[in-house]
Amino acid sequence: MTAKPPVPPFDTESAARKVRLAEDAWNSRDPDRVVLAYTPDSRWRNRVEFLNGRDAIHAFLQRKWQRELEYRLIKSLWAHAEDRIAVRFAYEYRDDAGQWYRAYGNENWQFDAAGLMHTRLASINDCPIAPEERLFFWPQGRRPDEHPGLAELGL
Repeated sequence: MTAKPPVPPFDTESAARKVRLAEDAWNSRDPDRVVLAYTPDSRWRNRVEFLNGRDAIHAFLQRKWQRELEYRLIKSLWAHAEDRIAVRFAYEYRDDAGQWYRAYGNENWQFDAAGLMHTRLASINDCPIAPEERLFFWPQGRRPDEHPGLAELGL
């Protein structure tokens, strides 16, 4: 199996790098790319949905990005240990009726020795927002380095 650096044990710098790489992958909205960060038998809890394995994760991500249009995500390192990382995040999207949302959440990640995530536990809440309340403005894809993060946006 191919390693996915940075690999455990994590220090603050490598954990923050892992978080940014995950953010970049998710902002690509490419399920083929995103699933490569997870072990083939990865276990997820995403809200109230329980997933097992890359195929289930891939199908989930396809459904997600068909519903969550103009998706833009910011992740922030909360804490880390040897092979674990805790993340807080927010993302904005609109539905096909034009309603905008900001989703707030926390994730707990655990990695194997190759740096692949084998466990992801996510708690997420969606909040409807007016278009003028949006804070995430960049072209679809990777968040530019100069765009504020969660703390700078007061989130």
